[in-house]
Amino acid sequence: MAGGGRPPGQPILAIRLRVSKIIKTVGWGAVIAGAAAPLIRRRVKLSRSVVIGAAAAAPAALCVVRPKTPLRDVSVCALQMWAYLAAYEMPNDDPEKLRERVHVTFPINIDRVLGLGKIPSERLQNALASKGDIRKPERVLVWSHWVWFTVPHTALFYVWLRRRSQLASAAARVYAVFDIGAMLYWLVPTAPPWWAAEQGALDLPDSDGQLPLRRMMYEYGEKFWGNHWTRLFGFLGGNPLAAFPSLHFATSLMAARVLSEIDPVAGAVGFAYAGTLGFALVYLGEHYVTDLIAGAALASGVQLASRPVSLYARRFADTLDALRRLGEAQ
Repeated sequence: MAGGGRPPGQPILAIRLRVSKIIKTVGWGAVIAGAAAPLIRRRVKLSRSVVIGAAAAAPAALCVVRPKTPLRDVSVCALQMWAYLAAYEMPNDDPEKLRERVHVTFPINIDRVLGLGKIPSERLQNALASKGDIRKPERVLVWSHWVWFTVPHTALFYVWLRRRSQLASAAARVYAVFDIGAMLYWLVPTAPPWWAAEQGALDLPDSDGQLPLRRMMYEYGEKFWGNHWTRLFGFLGGNPLAAFPSLHFATSLMAARVLSEIDPVAGAVGFAYAGTLGFALVYLGEHYVTDLIAGAALASGVQLASRPVSLYARRFADTLDALRRLGEAQ
């Protein structure tokens, strides 16, 4: 080679390899940091903004370092929910401060208007509940509440099986409902009916020393799960003052909507479940009707915004894909 010069293109290849290494290193670092931050935040006293930022960046970072495969899709969804759980629980890191900010009366006042003087939870329990007992229909309602933890994700799995091309749109809408709801929990921490009853805020007469509004899910959980209930409930109930809007109802409605786009029968099943869950949440004292209305409005708002926002989402996805291709340079 004349003059000992480098072959043409070698400097460019070296730059591409260096850029590829940087992208992979930074990307995997972001994935690991996002997964770890919620776990270690109390131990190392990470700020909330750092935890949320790291956890929120992890799903996007995984799209940069790994090609699109079913395993990557599942992992992205898992990281997204991990970020949501961190955002959902963190306001309750300081329970006393959260109690100072909590809104208690506005959903009570609205529900009393809707219930013609009494909140609907009180009316339903007075009309249908048996004193001191959890009957089979009520157990069905409790289980409809418990299985919710799998319903939005099962709906997306069904979309993945039947029409994979629509998975990205469906998942974006379902998880957008989760994320916006978590933001509202930070901005407007709101107490559910059972909590208001425990604090005496409902101004209802006690009945033989029992709370005027029963939390049947908790009563049945103690009986069904026994010694495991405290640990299980402690894990799932990380923030008791996050009721408005009802994400149980909002995400179930959105899951039903995306199912209906794939299969009318699946959609009907989804809406039937959402209706059953909505009744259960009010009857069991977990949510006000006001919370359900807000949840329905949230789901509808996300659906309406999905079309105009989709162009920007597509550009963002294309940017991540371009970074991934750069990271795969050899």
